Amino acid sequence: MLSECAAGYGTIDGVTSPQTPTGTRFKSGFACFIGRPNVGKSTLMNALVGMKVAITSNKPQTTRRAIRGIVHRPDAQLVIVDTPGLHKPRTLLGERLDSLVRSTLSEVDVIGFCIPANEPVGPGDRFIAAELAQVKRTPVVAIVTKTDLADRSQVAEQLLKVSRLGEWADVVPCSAESGYQLDVVSDLLAARLPEGPPLYPEGELTDEPEQILVAELIREAALEGVREELPHSIAVVVEEIRPREDRDDLIDVQAWLYVERPSQKGIVIGPKGARLKEVGTRARKQIEALLGTRVYLDLRIKVAKDWQRDPKQLRRLGFYD
Repeated sequence: MLSECAAGYGTIDGVTSPQTPTGTRFKSGFACFIGRPNVGKSTLMNALVGMKVAITSNKPQTTRRAIRGIVHRPDAQLVIVDTPGLHKPRTLLGERLDSLVRSTLSEVDVIGFCIPANEPVGPGDRFIAAELAQVKRTPVVAIVTKTDLADRSQVAEQLLKVSRLGEWADVVPCSAESGYQLDVVSDLLAARLPEGPPLYPEGELTDEPEQILVAELIREAALEGVREELPHSIAVVVEEIRPREDRDDLIDVQAWLYVERPSQKGIVIGPKGARLKEVGTRARKQIEALLGTRVYLDLRIKVAKDWQRDPKQLRRLGFYD
């Protein structure tokens, strides 16, 4: 479905491209955000899309999939791919996440390299800058995030340091929390897309399957307040989402929450099951907002020993080669 603002069409390389009201050709394509863990990639994507399509947390490796969010503009359709934080892997899961990031870099039209304004430029940022230097044909926009957590002098200093890290198409500061310069970020990314018709129907904000979105919301709830060693060990699989028989106002969701060791299971369950109940309550509210109806969440927990290092279990949990 084409955007309602498209007025007239032209053909470019055999592909029909709508014409915008200003007379320019409509653009569409893919951008990805890359950066070390916890630099605000998912929060920035959610802000640009205008809806929560990726979970956020201050825990490392929150993002484990290439989540796509769709930004609809009068002149372009920008599909943002939020990738896991690039890091030195310690497990087979980590290796697969890094492989996912690198394959995504080769498939998009423009890359957004995210570095927070309130943290020093470190070895992780320099490592990613070196990786991006090998990507010859794709423009990279350096995005200094979280400017709401830094003063003006810090932001100015960070912009200078980031500009020296590599050859960037642009360097731009922004804040997903305050909305500062989100329009500029969107403009800079959209400007580098190829001409072409919209790739998704008007109003569609993500192409992620419902079960994946629900599983991610449960994992986000489970990450709240857990110890540092536990977040990596949590995985969630939604087995079933179905309407309750004889009820048109209730959906049953059955899900399993996996950890790697029995001791972790005890932590997640909590005293007399209090913590698991809290996770379920928090997740259910988010799922109801997503699905637009009441939800009964049947959440159970299971130990899958060392699943991060086991190829068979990784496949079963949805992390493929």
